[in-house]
Amino acid sequence: MQLGLESLVDAALAAYVEECREFNVASGASSSSHSQPDPSSPGGLQQARANLAVRATPPGPPAVERFAEAAGRQVPVRILAPESGAARGVYLDIHGGGFYLGWAARGDARNRRLADALGVIVVSVDYRLAPEHPWPAAPDDCETAALWLLEHAETCFGTARLAIGGASAGATLAMTTLLRLRERGVAHAFAGAALQFGSYDLSGQTPAGRLLADQFFIRAYLGHVADRTHPDISPVYGDLRGLPPALLVVGSLDMLLEDNLVMAARLSAAGGEVDVRVYPECPHGFTSFPTAMAGAALKDIESWLADRFLDT
Repeated sequence: MQLGLESLVDAALAAYVEECREFNVASGASSSSHSQPDPSSPGGLQQARANLAVRATPPGPPAVERFAEAAGRQVPVRILAPESGAARGVYLDIHGGGFYLGWAARGDARNRRLADALGVIVVSVDYRLAPEHPWPAAPDDCETAALWLLEHAETCFGTARLAIGGASAGATLAMTTLLRLRERGVAHAFAGAALQFGSYDLSGQTPAGRLLADQFFIRAYLGHVADRTHPDISPVYGDLRGLPPALLVVGSLDMLLEDNLVMAARLSAAGGEVDVRVYPECPHGFTSFPTAMAGAALKDIESWLADRFLDT
């Protein structure tokens, strides 16, 4: 058997590589000319959160806000319905932001696109953020939303077909949510997991994990935890049997590339169905960039999810 990174890259993506290189240079030059706030100070954390622009409200039916309640807990969620037709499934979206940034409404444009492209309900979780609410607050909230969907999706949305996904920290939380659901014996109710460049080792023991070890978000989220190899923190160390099919999307320049490949290998070794797609010349977070490569990746994710939502 021969295995190389090129086997995970669609040859058609070569057409977008030069644009990616140009964008990387331009955006790198732009970011280096502005000092970034230090989130380790209260003022810097406030500024870092304020710097996240409020994105324009997308056209279509407005989002509905409500509380999801399950297992004696509740969490706010944001619900976007497709513009036309009955929903054929529900996608549980978990936003990224290093466990200390972001909120569900910032994903409205992306989630509106997904809702209309697939004809699904998108439910996004406003989980609690570190350092005010360190682990296990975020996975508790994501599990609550997932359990609520398992109990009420059919009644509320007319469909029990479910999938889950997220980007960066959101992908990590999607994995920990599935591991929690598997322990409850209900992970199989989700038809798939679309995971974008997740951080699957927060213990500092894998190569990518060591690159993250001194970053603020680790201290904010896990400063009180001695053993960070717990699967609820670093899902790459978990028992990965009995999980739904997974799509792993990552850029070739992402510092988390190795850990995404390790997670894919472990899922496959555990008997799971895994689809790994690597996008050339792309760093962390690339699917939010205004590039053709990002557009291709988003279409790939939509196509993969569409297959998961097919009637069985």
